[in-house]
Amino acid sequence: MLGWDLGGAHLKVVRWSNARGVEGALQLPCPLWRGEPHLEAAVAEALERLGAGVALHALTMTGELVDLYPGRAEGVRRLVALMAGRLPTESLRVYAGPEGFLAPAAAVVRTRLVASANWHASAALAARRLPAGLLVDVGSTTSDLLPFAGGAVLARGYTDHERQARGELIYAGVARTPVMALCREAPVGGEWTGLAAEHFATTADVYRLTGELPEGADQHPAADGGDKSRAGSRRRLARMVGLDGEDAGAEAWDGLAAYLRGRQLDRLEQACGRLLSRGELAPDAPLVGAGTGRFLVRRLAGRLERPWVDFETLLPLGGAGAAASDCAPAAAVAVLATLEAA
Repeated sequence: MLGWDLGGAHLKVVRWSNARGVEGALQLPCPLWRGEPHLEAAVAEALERLGAGVALHALTMTGELVDLYPGRAEGVRRLVALMAGRLPTESLRVYAGPEGFLAPAAAVVRTRLVASANWHASAALAARRLPAGLLVDVGSTTSDLLPFAGGAVLARGYTDHERQARGELIYAGVARTPVMALCREAPVGGEWTGLAAEHFATTADVYRLTGELPEGADQHPAADGGDKSRAGSRRRLARMVGLDGEDAGAEAWDGLAAYLRGRQLDRLEQACGRLLSRGELAPDAPLVGAGTGRFLVRRLAGRLERPWVDFETLLPLGGAGAAASDCAPAAAVAVLATLEAA
């Protein structure tokens, strides 16, 4: 079984075997907003690397949101058609949240259930593996916050709009998020300085300087197209406050990165606090960390004085290691589709 998660910026694929667990996991850069050929090339690479002998494929997505498509429904239809053109139609199942998996012909009709349902797969799998918890999946672009208990997903929203309104979806990740989205001002040289409302730097620069950016997490060009060195990240952060990198020492820009990291953690902590205040989870229910930014979830668990669980511990691993947590929705749909077919 291959689990596919078609994102707007990355393609994530996990190979799953009932006998051996996760046998492989890939995250490939895929700027879908620039055209479907980018996705087609990534799918071809994934099939070459992981697809030998696979008879079943499970699909979920968020890529229908990119502005290549006039609307989400059309995006779902085109992405399902693209995958059905690359894979045997009879072997392809499309995730539709609480309704499970659909054949491609049904998926292009039930587009509201299919659109951006990848979060539900991760939470549904966690709910099968643990009595209760708050799954926090921090990716390159967004963060999903997903309470679950008693075998059920307790999210109060389903669509992206509903989940954003209820604090279950936050547009802040650890690689692609523009720094200007983290806060309005930051301390520089003893003064509160407003951040430029420009795409000068991203969170990849922040976490490169804090030393926490995982290898392979930053797969797209830097904001200025420049080098991905610590010096390059300092130069880009300096531009956010109207300066050049040479205008202050390295410690100043590293300190700015640490401050910005703190503001992102604050935002996640506030979101967790909002969800935990519903009273659906016991005080000892853990935070379950997934995504390339789950190092932040571990910090959050400490702040909230809750146990911490890595999503990868919910899956038998056949050598894929941490990559399974990086690609949690792809792993989840592979496992769930296998269980449904059993």
